[in-house]
Amino acid sequence: MASERSGKDLYFAEWPIALIWLTYVMFLFIGDALKPEYIGTVASGVVLGGIFLVMLATVFRVVHHAECLAEIFGEPFGTLILTLSVIGIEVALITAVMLTGDGTPTLARDTMFSVLMIVLNGLVGLSLLIGGIKHGFQSFNLTGANAYLVVLLPVAITSLVLPSFTLSAPGGGLSPLQTGFQIVMSLLLYGIFLAYQTLGKPEIFRQPQDAPNIPAATSSHTHEAQSVPFHVIGLVLAMLPLVLMSKKLAVYVDFGIVQVGAPVALGGFLVAVMILTPEAMAAFDAAKENQLQRAVNICLGSALATIGLTVPAVLTASSIYGLPIELGLDGPEIVILALTLAVSIVTFVGARTNALQGVVHLAAFLTFVVLIFDH
Repeated sequence: MASERSGKDLYFAEWPIALIWLTYVMFLFIGDALKPEYIGTVASGVVLGGIFLVMLATVFRVVHHAECLAEIFGEPFGTLILTLSVIGIEVALITAVMLTGDGTPTLARDTMFSVLMIVLNGLVGLSLLIGGIKHGFQSFNLTGANAYLVVLLPVAITSLVLPSFTLSAPGGGLSPLQTGFQIVMSLLLYGIFLAYQTLGKPEIFRQPQDAPNIPAATSSHTHEAQSVPFHVIGLVLAMLPLVLMSKKLAVYVDFGIVQVGAPVALGGFLVAVMILTPEAMAAFDAAKENQLQRAVNICLGSALATIGLTVPAVLTASSIYGLPIELGLDGPEIVILALTLAVSIVTFVGARTNALQGVVHLAAFLTFVVLIFDH
């Protein structure tokens, strides 16, 4: 009887997946009647909030199944599964936004930049602050953190900064040759990094067990993992409707931004918040459990995957569908990106962190938020 109840609870926990599928089916049949231009601003805001919450709940299930697979396979494979799952959602959402509405050329750039700022400043800052307040100094594997940064720096600069200074394409765009080169270089560098992380030196991405205040048996995983097929199926069933609902979300986000006169960059920020909320909680839990290396893997891994995978995806979509796209940041954003990368290098130049470093990252994050509304 207990096992039967346990089985029912196990499947009942998947209610967000059932809900998002029902939501998608509903939009298939009555979606035209719910178009923003038909129902007005207030009703569109309600529908947008409903879609956002349903998708957010489903993203949590994606992270849950990824976390369980992480527990089964261990590090660094576990965090890699989590990162690639979240980035898969990000790519789907950004591509859907690009294919919907007026095709704002900077939307993909704004979303990727928001992800970088949220991850490298917001998530890293709060993780270091939470861990520093609870544990004082925290230790991580310096070589592993540096491996993320050494790949992140050139890909981020060539993707988001260099296009603002080249002359082959207008604005912050890329010429066909530059587009092809950026796709190949980003994928190649990220592929080499994955091989290094999983096959070359996986030990440098694990928590150093001989560091001070790090109990060897501590683990940030609290999920009861089931079988690998169960979690793989759950992951697929959760991610597929997220991809299908992405276009619906994009329609209401675009409409809402236009109606309230909000800055275009706010759309990218909202999408990034939804994508990263569950992953942020995983990073905070790891920091609280004094497993800073896992928090570092989540944060820096997300930042690297955002550039290494999302840039090639949106450039490919842009080329196939003939969509205008601008990756080059404006002057103020370039300054904030440079500040973020510099602070990140200083933070991870040593093998121990503290709460003060977290405060500095959060200050940079708040600067980014202010710039969204007052450029």
